[in-house]
Amino acid sequence: MQHRPNRVRGKFPSFSPYCPASGSAPWKAYNELAWTEDWLADPASYEHEGERYISLILRYCTFFPETMLHLGSGAGGLDRIFKRHFSVTGVDVSPGMLAKARATHPEIEYIEADMRSLRLEQQFDVVAIPDSIDYMVCLEDLRKAMATAVEHVKPGGVVLITGKTAETFQNNNFAYTGDKDGIHVTLLENNHVPSQRPNTYEATFVYLIRRNGQLTMHTDQHVLGLFPQTRWEEAFQKHGLILHQSTLDGLYDPYLLGEGEYPMQVFLGVKNRT
Repeated sequence: MQHRPNRVRGKFPSFSPYCPASGSAPWKAYNELAWTEDWLADPASYEHEGERYISLILRYCTFFPETMLHLGSGAGGLDRIFKRHFSVTGVDVSPGMLAKARATHPEIEYIEADMRSLRLEQQFDVVAIPDSIDYMVCLEDLRKAMATAVEHVKPGGVVLITGKTAETFQNNNFAYTGDKDGIHVTLLENNHVPSQRPNTYEATFVYLIRRNGQLTMHTDQHVLGLFPQTRWEEAFQKHGLILHQSTLDGLYDPYLLGEGEYPMQVFLGVKNRT
């Protein structure tokens, strides 16, 4: 898991459905319940996804990339793969996720910051947002995150973002489980597209945690951004990125309940050298 709920592994900045000012991330999933990642996320489940990203980066980067800025790095699940290929700097807004990532990857620098406003005065060969772009809940937030990515990527380098398009997204339910050390964790996730709130979807999480037979229940609701294909294209074009796009299907099929699909898109933008 860290997904694996698509409760994303530490996806990040803080905001309401209407894009108010930034603040501290309030989500239980990424703070007081961050420890459940160890029960729900099999490290091996990141391998296929991570290597797919590496392959795409090497295909489109105009030089051999050696450094990566990972925005929305969460608990560091993908960094286990990324650090084999790059010198990685991770950024996340959730203290609970950052604590886990730092413990797992002490050699990686992790920074607590909001991807919409981060400015490091440093550029990287690759800027990756593979998990957390859904937390850009309105176009203003998406544009700010894109501006951060472009500001931090070198000319000829690659911006990689994994997202969803409104045209292919649908309501879904997922289940994740883990059992060790006398603790059993079940996570149920519901994705719902509300008709009352355009360009968003809701992800609601219900945790069932049993410690030595004693049950506790926790709920967490996140409002996330959901944009049509044209908005994604505009976001990349506005920042002068040459866009390439690839599908990432089937990643969460083992966790889907009933009939459903969870298609994702990998957007890769190459920054012009001029």
